[in-house]
Amino acid sequence: MHTTNRYWLPSAGDTERVGAALARALSGGLVLTLAGDLGAGKTTLVRGTLRALGWTGPVKSPTYSLVEYYPFSSLYLYHFDFYRFADPIEWETAGLAECFRDDSVCLVEWPERVAAWLPPADLAIELAHVDADVGRRLVARAASAEGERCLVEIARLNLPAAP
Repeated sequence: MHTTNRYWLPSAGDTERVGAALARALSGGLVLTLAGDLGAGKTTLVRGTLRALGWTGPVKSPTYSLVEYYPFSSLYLYHFDFYRFADPIEWETAGLAECFRDDSVCLVEWPERVAAWLPPADLAIELAHVDADVGRRLVARAASAEGERCLVEIARLNLPAAP
């Protein structure tokens, strides 16, 4: 089970809509990775997810804090950003493995920086600039039944296919 879908996201609002769609499919134990260059929309997608779950506070990239925690009554949600990791061994010293549990959802930016330590992703998303003046391309790969549920929710948005 490795379904891959490609979409065109003309605006930041569309990126947030994808995040909101993902919120409908979240369940404990889900690992979702977000890859892409700086400014590709990773945190924008997470913001859409959190807003759809009812979070009204600020949503910022955890570049300096490494992780932001968002408690919801039905799950624990962790937003990681490993951009600053110079050595994957930092994973062990930071004690972050304990966040990846059956009752948590983990959204991981810059997963390639800790790839050897991360649990397998249920859904891997790549965001890319296509042109500086227009939107983004989103490629989503599901590797589990949970990831497939996420893809179904994104497909319901009827976004245009990526060029």
